Amino acid sequence: MSSIWSRPSPPRRPVLTREAIVAAAVALADAEGLDAVSIRRVAAELDARAMTLYSYIERKEDLLALMLDEISAEVLVAEPLPADWREALLLLARRERELVRRHPWRVDLVHQRVAVGPNGLRHVEQKLAAFDGLEIDRLTAWRFLAVFNDYMTGFVIREAVERAAPREQGIDDAERAAVAEPYIRELVDGGELARLAPMIEQGVPGADDNFERGLGWVLDGIERHLHR
Repeated sequence: MSSIWSRPSPPRRPVLTREAIVAAAVALADAEGLDAVSIRRVAAELDARAMTLYSYIERKEDLLALMLDEISAEVLVAEPLPADWREALLLLARRERELVRRHPWRVDLVHQRVAVGPNGLRHVEQKLAAFDGLEIDRLTAWRFLAVFNDYMTGFVIREAVERAAPREQGIDDAERAAVAEPYIRELVDGGELARLAPMIEQGVPGADDNFERGLGWVLDGIERHLHR
């Protein structure tokens, strides 16, 4: 065994940064869901003590806010936006949907009222910028944005829940349909569900088609209001 004086010093641990902590938390949420994220667990992922992380981030609520703002940067578009307001909103909507697909835990933050950070505010600013050429007042622009956001929020939450269900329940869509099919068939053959039956028989459009079509209807409604 060598003397302590002849053994090299262990390498120093790189100083932690808030950015590294947030990146580790985002990676953890992507892999295991938001419930897996805690100061203690993130510290373990970074091979650090929980008390060390508390010197950078005081509360879990603050960590969630930083995580939300970190992924919000992914939605931002290099300006200028498309000149056509509809194309601009479609671009932002598609990026927002893809964000939730990459980070499905984003929907878990919707009802937690997590503080909005600078990237989140920049995203709102970009959506408002899409209306710049329409010569509408600020209140109308905000109401248009609210309708747009309500559609987006409802769609991405439903889609995220449907995508997560097979993993959480251990059953895929085909297996779920096989379980439900006899009961549904009984109702259809009995003469009930007269309007729904043809849709069941013929199939219904997939989520991608529904997303684009529904968003188009929302924008059509805004456009009709503009031409009154």
